[in-house]
Amino acid sequence: MTKVIGAGLAGSEAAWYLATHGEDVELFEQKPLRRSPAHQSDDLCELVCSNSLKSDDAFGNACGLLKEELRRLGSLTMQAASATRVPAGGALAVDRDAFSRYVTQKLTAHPRIRIVHEEVTALPEEGIVATGPLTEGALYEAIAARFGAALHFYDATAPVVAADSIDYAHAFFGDRYGKGTGDHINCPLTKEEYEEFVQALLSAEKVTLKTFEKREIFEGCMPVEVMASRGKDALRFGTFKPVGLADGAGRRPYAVLQLRRENEAGTLFGLVGCQTNLKFGEQKRVFGIIPAFKNARFERYGVMHRNTFLDAPNVLCADFSAKDAPALFFAGQITGVEGYVESAASGLLAAMHCLRKKRGGDVLVPEDTCVSGALSRYIAAPNKHFQPMNANYGILRGLDVKDKQEKKRLTAERALAEIARFAAHYTV
Repeated sequence: MTKVIGAGLAGSEAAWYLATHGEDVELFEQKPLRRSPAHQSDDLCELVCSNSLKSDDAFGNACGLLKEELRRLGSLTMQAASATRVPAGGALAVDRDAFSRYVTQKLTAHPRIRIVHEEVTALPEEGIVATGPLTEGALYEAIAARFGAALHFYDATAPVVAADSIDYAHAFFGDRYGKGTGDHINCPLTKEEYEEFVQALLSAEKVTLKTFEKREIFEGCMPVEVMASRGKDALRFGTFKPVGLADGAGRRPYAVLQLRRENEAGTLFGLVGCQTNLKFGEQKRVFGIIPAFKNARFERYGVMHRNTFLDAPNVLCADFSAKDAPALFFAGQITGVEGYVESAASGLLAAMHCLRKKRGGDVLVPEDTCVSGALSRYIAAPNKHFQPMNANYGILRGLDVKDKQEKKRLTAERALAEIARFAAHYTV
């Protein structure tokens, strides 16, 4: 019997791998008895930020490549995403409620998984801890006491609006550079509208966070108002960049806010890249400056919350086990990986290594020629300024190829070959 604490992406992935490979699992989840500030549903594997799992291009994007690696390792997350996918151009986006229900039903129905709805207050000596970036209470204190003060930063989520409240006279459908099937709603702004929006964004009232410091904001989930403070054109060269987009008349806007479908029915759309810490009333006022949002109905406002992660290089090994307890594993964002797919990958890898050790086999950490291996090795490598890491080509072993597209293709082929080698080793 293996204990898995936490039924988010990492914990759900870990429990599924263990159970489908003949191991009995106790999966502990504190919901519905207790929820973190970011959770709303009682289902397992809840997506609390965006409904997008980012690019699905295995040969052109590192996160897309990681998805393909996970598919080849039998990932539950990838199964659920495939079953609940919604149109999002070249990205893999899901109906978040259907996604969570799919995973919940799979785990609940598996005969080797017993789900225990209770809060865990003590750190076990063996098993997998996947309690997520909002770990708190007695378990947080136990982790901090065992491994030293945990690090933390602040993460933000974007608002969601009702599709029928968007003014389509001031919007057009289309994906950047014509890629995809035209699923995004694009809300253009003129130079004057953009400058008014940025000014309002900078002067808007924000939620006050205790112990908040700007240096703790994670670059990969930057609040839109913080990005705007870096220069008047910062948004126009970032989240609001008009490059690759044109309206029905072939005109490229001065700036553009993109909306991405949030559910299968297409009744909800999320504001791409607009994570925010503005007060709710201010979000409605400021985004209302955008012409397509004049009468927008906000179904969910953006929020900001603390994310906690371990000083992994000092306390974890590359197989996600604790340096002082080889049978105790950590998985998910608490390890210092950042993102939905990355969290799922860490849960799957931790489970593979955990089961391998329990059965007396030799542990093999994938090489840094694949994204899974590069992330594993990143969290364990000496680093005085350790920060959470997304899937990216920069952490992969380099290839001496000048042509960018050819380099990406060869990188993907090399990664998938390494995943095949890794998977073959663990099936023996």
